[in-house]
Amino acid sequence: MTIAEVLKDAVPRLAAAGLKEAQKDARLLLSFAVGRPKEFLFAHPEYGLSEEEQSSFIDAVQRRETHEPVQYITGRTEFYGLEFTVSPAVLIPRPETEILVENAVDQLRGKTAPRICEVGVGSGCISISILSELPDAAVIAVDISAAALDIARRNAERHNVLDRLGLRLSDVFDSVAEDSFDAVVANPPYISLEEIAGLDSEVRDFEPEMALTDGADGLAVIRKIVEDSYHKLAAGGVLFMEIGHCQSESVRTLLSPEKWFDVRLFTDLRSIPRVLRAFRL
Repeated sequence: MTIAEVLKDAVPRLAAAGLKEAQKDARLLLSFAVGRPKEFLFAHPEYGLSEEEQSSFIDAVQRRETHEPVQYITGRTEFYGLEFTVSPAVLIPRPETEILVENAVDQLRGKTAPRICEVGVGSGCISISILSELPDAAVIAVDISAAALDIARRNAERHNVLDRLGLRLSDVFDSVAEDSFDAVVANPPYISLEEIAGLDSEVRDFEPEMALTDGADGLAVIRKIVEDSYHKLAAGGVLFMEIGHCQSESVRTLLSPEKWFDVRLFTDLRSIPRVLRAFRL
């Protein structure tokens, strides 16, 4: 079968499964199956798939019909202009998290050899993106999941920053003896247990629950990060943290004016306060 023929069959199937971007998904999966860029699909609709390519594509479409995320099927995604390996062991990086990276890079650029700690490294997208932008920076990154650390290590090797990225198995700062960091960055599990049931099935049924929710009110890990970051940051050091869509006021109350100053919230494309920035006194 040709590219045109398999797409003609796959797109209606994905649409019937309730997928809103059936054509886009089909092309991404086909590009993955044939190992060619998406531009090739447009330029060569007459290309005949090999049996192996056709089998790979059929399997990918069947998985997508169950609403498994395209990123897990292909094992890759793009973030901050870089390609990252992903698996069900880690969250799929979101565009909103690029706001955190962008502001952290802006804040630290020009600082000599900044030292950073990331809590909850996941795929490594935050730390690796920062290290790619700041060639003299160094990061200690922790995660409670050994499988996530393995993915982060592979991505760090791919982008040639592993020599500046120390990866540790740790619950928040438990395995971090160092202090006086210039920055702490985090995208913690901030969804409340109550909200989990209402998530889109692609998130709820496939992404790692421990990276989504603290199993409580969505603020448990955030509280610990705020409290412990004060002791891990140097005076004048900065905390950048992604937060949930309705958490801005609750998180602000955790930042005592006796410990933190110049607190700011950066909004996402929907004007929702999404990233917290706070400086340690």
